[in-house]
Amino acid sequence: MKKGAPLAQILVFVVFIAAFAVLNLVTPARTFSEQENRYLAAAPKFSFAKLFDGSFTESFEKYVTDQFFGRDLWVAGKARAERAAGKTENNNVFFCADDTLVERFSEPDSAQLTANVDAVNALAANTDADVYLALIPGAAAIWSDRLPANADCADQLAVISEVYSRTDATTIDVAGALEAAADEYIFYRTDHHWTSLGACYASDRILSAITGVGGKAPKSFAPKTVTTEFYGTAWSSSGATWIPPDSIDIYVPQGDAVVKNYPHGTEEDGTLYDMSRLETKDKYSMFCGGNTPRLHVDTGSEGPHLLVLRDSYFDSELPFLLGSFSEIDVLDLRYFRTSVADFIRENGVDAVLVIYSVSNFSTDTSVFLAGR
Repeated sequence: MKKGAPLAQILVFVVFIAAFAVLNLVTPARTFSEQENRYLAAAPKFSFAKLFDGSFTESFEKYVTDQFFGRDLWVAGKARAERAAGKTENNNVFFCADDTLVERFSEPDSAQLTANVDAVNALAANTDADVYLALIPGAAAIWSDRLPANADCADQLAVISEVYSRTDATTIDVAGALEAAADEYIFYRTDHHWTSLGACYASDRILSAITGVGGKAPKSFAPKTVTTEFYGTAWSSSGATWIPPDSIDIYVPQGDAVVKNYPHGTEEDGTLYDMSRLETKDKYSMFCGGNTPRLHVDTGSEGPHLLVLRDSYFDSELPFLLGSFSEIDVLDLRYFRTSVADFIRENGVDAVLVIYSVSNFSTDTSVFLAGR
């Protein structure tokens, strides 16, 4: 009996491994994970050169990890096991108070940060337009009281202070506006973005800096809830499927604003709110229809021509600026490769707003294009 028990355990283990090997072979590979809201690794092409330099093995490991049978269930199971064991984070996402998930912010690479500050300074030197810089702290900074004890998170506010001390652009204190409203629903609990309410508070500081006239207070609006079933990137990464969803609100109607999109360099009709995106996992992409190289907005209002260099945080900020500018051009430097200085001259831009989350500004390798 004693001899048979280990043999039975080995047999069960072998059968288990063999079953999963077969399932992995017969299950079709997926290109996109709705759960994690990202593209999954594809099967690498074999070559002896890639085998010997190690790149094939590395790519194959990523492919197997991404395409493992039942991956979504395993990620969720791991998160629950981590939580049950008393751990406070999974996949660099902290399990925080008030059913909040907060992504870890790591100490930025100093060389990359310097390069991005230099790019903004070069932009300020290369154009006659006024250049403004707004860095947006995330929930890890503003909702730090919700973080678990001894959470290993770098200081975003210190990074903002350092960047602002080294830039030639006019700086905008977005952090101060968010800190003053820290007890409100200014960030999503399951996503890294700010909510429309957070963007509304920030608009007052942005407009005050650029136009001299602040934005409207949140109580001036009648927000409309467009979904109560938003699960963001932090929820997807963490596997914390027990956390309830967020809601998404719209504060400003599109009204008379005319939006043009340039997804492939040619002009198409665009929108501030693409409601079809609410049927997808990435519901935040409802704002402006998600990532695109360029948007152009004829606001129907009077005022200067604003150019915005941004990340996706700005997509929910844009509606609050409509009444203060005649035209707003929005560029995503990850996809827009034309000289920014030339664009400013050719389009009669009066002011430039560089607006990024601290996390993205610290890591985005495309910001250098601002200085061209």
